[in-house]
Amino acid sequence: MKVVPLGAGQDVGRSCVLVTLGGKTIMFDCGMHMGYNDERRFPDFNYITTEGDFTSRIDAVIITHFHLDHCGALPHFTEQRGYHGPIYMTPPTKAICPILLEDFRKVAIERKGETGFFTSQHIKDCMKKVVPLHLHETVWVDDELELRAYYAGHVLGAAMVYARCGNESVVYTGDYNMTPDRHLGAAWIDKVRPDVLITETTYGTTIRDSKRSRERDFLEKVHRCVLRGGKVLIPCFALGRAQELCILIDSYWERMGLTVPVYFSAGLTEKANRYYKLFINWTNQKVKESFVNRNPFDFKYIKPWSRDYVDLPGPMVVFATPGMLHIGMSLEVFRKWAPDERNMLIMPGYCVAGTVGAKVLSGMKVVEIDQYSQVQVNIDVQNLSFSAHADAKGIMELIRQASPRNVVLVHGEKSRMSYLKSKIMGEFGCPCYDPANGELLEIETGQDVRALMSDQLFQAAWAKEQERRQKSAVPSDDSVVPAATPITQLPVRGVLLLGDGKRPARLLDPSEFDLDDIPVVSASGIEADGRSDSIVAADTEELTPSSASDQVVFSTRRIFDGAELAERMGLSSSVDVAAAALLAIRELLLIDPATQPKDVDEISGKRASVVRVGRSIELSVPAKTAECELPSLYVSWAWEEEELATQVLVIINRVLG
Repeated sequence: MKVVPLGAGQDVGRSCVLVTLGGKTIMFDCGMHMGYNDERRFPDFNYITTEGDFTSRIDAVIITHFHLDHCGALPHFTEQRGYHGPIYMTPPTKAICPILLEDFRKVAIERKGETGFFTSQHIKDCMKKVVPLHLHETVWVDDELELRAYYAGHVLGAAMVYARCGNESVVYTGDYNMTPDRHLGAAWIDKVRPDVLITETTYGTTIRDSKRSRERDFLEKVHRCVLRGGKVLIPCFALGRAQELCILIDSYWERMGLTVPVYFSAGLTEKANRYYKLFINWTNQKVKESFVNRNPFDFKYIKPWSRDYVDLPGPMVVFATPGMLHIGMSLEVFRKWAPDERNMLIMPGYCVAGTVGAKVLSGMKVVEIDQYSQVQVNIDVQNLSFSAHADAKGIMELIRQASPRNVVLVHGEKSRMSYLKSKIMGEFGCPCYDPANGELLEIETGQDVRALMSDQLFQAAWAKEQERRQKSAVPSDDSVVPAATPITQLPVRGVLLLGDGKRPARLLDPSEFDLDDIPVVSASGIEADGRSDSIVAADTEELTPSSASDQVVFSTRRIFDGAELAERMGLSSSVDVAAAALLAIRELLLIDPATQPKDVDEISGKRASVVRVGRSIELSVPAKTAECELPSLYVSWAWEEEELATQVLVIINRVLG
């Protein structure tokens, strides 16, 4: 499988990721970068082709939600660059996306005077190509490529997408939130076990405090500012966090009996209410229940904003769009209120590098608004995260739900990705990548093997699971016995016999046959979890690396990027990278008594040929072949030591990256 980020690779903004699976190519998201006004605003579509024939190269475009950093380049790509293939998005995204695109177009052309931008007609023509993608519905792009959407939280209509073609599958998360809020539920996905999971990492190093304490802190700061006569500016996007914070402020004003005016600047308020009513099934249960008696988005204390109010004396609270202070009414209000130290700016979400919001949050006291003007920043700046992105815990939870074989990190800063990458590899033991924009990532994918399980093996596994549950259900004291739960997963340990075309593959208990009768399977016989694992029957007498009795032995060859590893380890060009890697792995194995190497052959300076762990696990440096000149490590183990081998493989992945 091939993965290429055209945007959001080690960066936030301009989300656009190309994935080729089973011979089909999908473009996930097609966004713009809010920090640029030049050609860097849009993804580099010339990477796909310089001839303009995008339709023959892209089988489908999928938009995960309506934020401009995920859909802002879509009319440019379809109407100005010439893509005429299918576009998939959920019904709420299809309804809201053209409104935000038109709003941004007006700002870019009518206020900034930009030329060559897409037109209103381009937006309409683009939306005609859209195919609705409903939650949990399987949609076939053609006879081979299937799509399925899962609820992502984040904003109304946001979805994660599972795509499968042949034996290869991928999940692209877009932006998602694993924590339910006041109007949306939490993201959720089946255990689909994709070959690759591509996830956002906007808050990859952050673990947020409780939502209740954040809400209390937000309300206290707003209340304190208006009591001292100050004005509060809250930049936010018209749909999503705006509704969340407006619900919070409206209920607090009613509870406290406050009369300080609260305004919402976006002209989208009425349309927003209409869409929340139309797509009520996308909200959480509390909103659905209250909607019967009262529309929770008809705010009692929040009034429409007029430009004339910006110079009015006295305290007030203003929600203004957009959320990053890069254009629009929020930037106009900020320019007026920033010099006054009595006022307060509350930034509730993430700001892309290069925007005025990011500059203010970095502590700059003089901010350049454009090439003609700058403003003195005396306003009280507060950064209270109400962002609807998953934090580090949420990202790890989604990986646990989906159980992918490989993880690719996008939509985040490189420093945050590096931390999260090591955490994912350490906890889940799966390869993790963080490619930059334009970097081609090729991932070896495994092939599922369908097999018939023998009755004897199933009954043995079932009895073992029942015994385990009975032991865990016995209370150690007078505590209440936990309620019985159904068995939804059954771990099975057996021997896989591949079919020969006429007979299907079989999964058997080792006692059901004589291993002497099993033919040897070549090293490329089976692929599992992205590695080339082979089953070998040996005819020796003792379970040692040099002489093993009738045992099933697994082996894998781990190929890695020698230049990247040499740079990371600070090795000179004359050093054998594979041998140095093996030595580094040995040092890590020595830390844990369970994985301490038994013996090592040919350790001399910084060279190591073979490292042995346990009774059967061998790590060695194979000779380079004409088929593969890249450095690699060869690992083999007997199936009785599979758990110990898993620990060793995790350490190998940690070193090799």
